[in-house]
Amino acid sequence: MKLYRPQKIFIESAVAESQITSNVVQSLPDVPVEIISSSQPLLESAREQAPTLSRAKKYLLLAEHRGRFLKHCPGGKGRLGIQNVCCNYLVINYATNCHMDCSYCYLQSYLNFPYLTVYANHLDLITELESAFSVDRSRFFRVGTGELADSLALDLFTRYSVPLVEFFASQANAVLELKTKTDLVTNLLGLRHERHTVLAWSVNPPRLQKTDEHKTAAIPDRLTAARKCVDAGYQVAFHFDPIVQYAGWETDYHRLVDQIFDLIPAASVAWISLGALRMTGALKQVIRRRFPKSPLPFGELVPGEDGKLRYFKPVRVEIYQSMKKWIGLRAPAVPVYLCMEKPDVWTKVFGEVPADEPALQDAICACLQ
Repeated sequence: MKLYRPQKIFIESAVAESQITSNVVQSLPDVPVEIISSSQPLLESAREQAPTLSRAKKYLLLAEHRGRFLKHCPGGKGRLGIQNVCCNYLVINYATNCHMDCSYCYLQSYLNFPYLTVYANHLDLITELESAFSVDRSRFFRVGTGELADSLALDLFTRYSVPLVEFFASQANAVLELKTKTDLVTNLLGLRHERHTVLAWSVNPPRLQKTDEHKTAAIPDRLTAARKCVDAGYQVAFHFDPIVQYAGWETDYHRLVDQIFDLIPAASVAWISLGALRMTGALKQVIRRRFPKSPLPFGELVPGEDGKLRYFKPVRVEIYQSMKKWIGLRAPAVPVYLCMEKPDVWTKVFGEVPADEPALQDAICACLQ
């Protein structure tokens, strides 16, 4: 994969003394640094100049996060008010944007601040997590960092994973998921984690990785990194999302499932999620403009109840049923769940719908609690 190296680092004065900031500056000693009082002028400049997304990714901002770090994953409602089945996932927004360039990435049409940003006030994050987890020690929290940024893409020089993994190791009622498309696991291998961190990989067949997941680690390299984490005692997870239908998809995805379990023991896989390709109309236009050779916008996608373009429901059900069968042949005990799907799809794939969000979370995390 292509390692990230910014052309310039902007540092808000509020986080100039942060350990995360120190890690970055020491790891990138030749990169110019500018201390700024606020990132607001950068935002205003971005609005005035309308910089391209590719150009904006060349600059790294270390900023102070002034709101809440911990939020519920946006499950999403349809226009008819029908709620997607939610897995009770919580997300830490520790960073925004990504230097990798997946054609289908929703951040392209979502973020209004294009600079790659890391919120360096990690001690505030730890304090917030401690407060949230201590309110009810009988409740189990499943938390991830991969919503607005890849969890490990910048970890070689931020080392953000270190305090997070070490903190979660001391939390009996919480597990951290670090989701990535990289193979950058060096900082994780020697940490005390107490099996309270799960390393997760988003995966697609090599054909799609090469054509639509630009600057990411090759699939064999991701799986090798996963095996290193298993050997270090971690549980791992895999997210087939977005699953793309094309001529020969069945052969490619079945082969990928076998490749995973040829290398990774089923007992070390905490969970697997499935999500079919989906996008907003705005994202479709961005993909066509930025990635004119990508076939993704030209699939048979129709507006769903949530307003997103999706495959027809029977097509999605067929995809999920096939994936569930192939996974079940190799790892029948590994929890499998759907992402961003309604109850009727769950019923067609699994024969039932989870009773509620905590019940689904308990089923997903059964091997960890």
